[in-house]
Amino acid sequence: MKYLVISGNPKKKGLCHAVTEEVLRGAKDGGAEVELLTVEKLERCHVCGDGWGTCREQHRCTFGGDGFNAAQEAIQKADAFCFITPVYWAEMAEGLKSFFDRLRRCEAALFAGKDGPPRILSGKQVLLIASPGGSGNGALTCLEQMDRFTRHTGAVIFDYISVNRWNNDYKKQSAYSAAKAMAEGRKNGETL
Repeated sequence: MKYLVISGNPKKKGLCHAVTEEVLRGAKDGGAEVELLTVEKLERCHVCGDGWGTCREQHRCTFGGDGFNAAQEAIQKADAFCFITPVYWAEMAEGLKSFFDRLRRCEAALFAGKDGPPRILSGKQVLLIASPGGSGNGALTCLEQMDRFTRHTGAVIFDYISVNRWNNDYKKQSAYSAAKAMAEGRKNGETL
């Protein structure tokens, strides 16, 4: 199994980074081939032409040379995912939001049922993790944002985890356990 962690975290340390490390460790311990994709350095959508560029017809970004098209290929090859982000003003990090916006555009025509390759996230499981700092608030609205993207692209939500400075002692363990369970082949909805 190929397990891809897509992170919106722009920092190299801190709580969100620590949780990401637990997810990577859990997926590896579950037997998965693991990759981390950080998206904060990718460009924002240019909204080409009349609002659509090659994303609509070719399902590729005209400006994908910034690493976006390579990210699409990594997503296509992966079997399961974790989307993880710090929470800023009750929303996911700007880099992850922008990445999702670009990816959603490339998947939009496929979602509408037009001819083309299958949607690259369709039917694949995703673990959603939000890591609010400060007050610890905003995790629910952030998870809702990630939920909408996940459902729009046809992915299956494995679980939702919110990790903050008051619960990280046991939620980091939850993130590890969820990633490990996914890597071992557990499916959403399976009764234990």
